[in-house]
Amino acid sequence: MILVGKLSAEVLVVAPHDKHHGVWVGRPHHISNVSPSKMPKVVLHAGKWGTVGSVVEWHYVVDGKVYVTKGVVEAINEESKTITYRAIEGDILQEYKSFKVIIQSIPKGEATWIHWTLEYEKLNKNIPHPIKLLEFVIHLSEELDDHLVQA
Repeated sequence: MILVGKLSAEVLVVAPHDKHHGVWVGRPHHISNVSPSKMPKVVLHAGKWGTVGSVVEWHYVVDGKVYVTKGVVEAINEESKTITYRAIEGDILQEYKSFKVIIQSIPKGEATWIHWTLEYEKLNKNIPHPIKLLEFVIHLSEELDDHLVQA
């Protein structure tokens, strides 16, 4: 039984790629201001915003249920506008042995592709693939884009 998986999605948004990347790297706590119903709280636990090794606690709401997960910034690539978070503690690790989120902002003419990748290992075969979480981040990207375009 294979328990390892990867889900990806791309969302075409209007705001420049560097603005999206800037939020996910250096100001993820601002997302709670943009979308408090989806992500009511983002807290820095260790390190500094925008640095590898920083630990961020994410409070997010999926299907009306609040989840809390701590993640470490595993990698930042300014050239490819990519950031990788790896879960180290919290609700997500109740179902997954490991969980990574990779966010890349890719310029596309006047628009931007936000490419999300979820890499995970389920604890057992009865755990669902994190499709609802992928849908959640797609909608979150759209809400963030609406905010960035207005700013």
